[in-house]
Amino acid sequence: MDDLFASQPIAGATLARSDIERLIGSAPRTLVDCDLEEADLSGLDLTRWRFERCNLRRSDLTGAKLEGTVWQGCRGPFANFSGANLSEAEFVGGDWNNCSMRRASLTSSRFTGSKLTGADFTEARAMHIHFEEVLLVSAKLPGFSFRKESLRRVDLSGADLRKGDFRMTAFEDCSLREAMVAGSRFDGSDLRGADLGGLRLVDAGLFRGATISREQAGQLLGELGLNVR
Repeated sequence: MDDLFASQPIAGATLARSDIERLIGSAPRTLVDCDLEEADLSGLDLTRWRFERCNLRRSDLTGAKLEGTVWQGCRGPFANFSGANLSEAEFVGGDWNNCSMRRASLTSSRFTGSKLTGADFTEARAMHIHFEEVLLVSAKLPGFSFRKESLRRVDLSGADLRKGDFRMTAFEDCSLREAMVAGSRFDGSDLRGADLGGLRLVDAGLFRGATISREQAGQLLGELGLNVR
């Protein structure tokens, strides 16, 4: 009987940690239009739970088990996912501005149509991560690996991408404008679909082996103070 009720979504409820703990059972739960603002969900096992249009502003999910979770149209500015396991999680739409994913596991996770302005991915463990139509303006992604990924409509303007791995990465309608890229690797990447304006090229060799357009080449040389005629 408990499993039967577990299949029913919880809708329109304001939930605290104690409420979530009572909902944890043998089957994943679905929360719709629920208010979890500032809720302490740290360390909980919410594997494969589904969150739709929920408010998670400043919620604490530190160290939570969130493998295979789905977050659709949620609002979670300043949410804290530090150290959480978000492997195979899917973020569809929603506002996650200034959230923290420091040291989180993001293997095979997907972000589509989401706002992640100012998000902190420092020391996150990411393999086969997928970003599409995502705002990562001023996000912190030092040492992040995008190797062999295809980035489509991803705005990384002003982001901290120092020592990032962009080898064999394809950019389509993306922006790296004024991003910090010192120490990053772009070998074999296709940057023709990226806005490279305002990049501070401390080392012109950063883009050795990458494919750029003639117009982009002029932009980059202009940043070095050279006149292209």
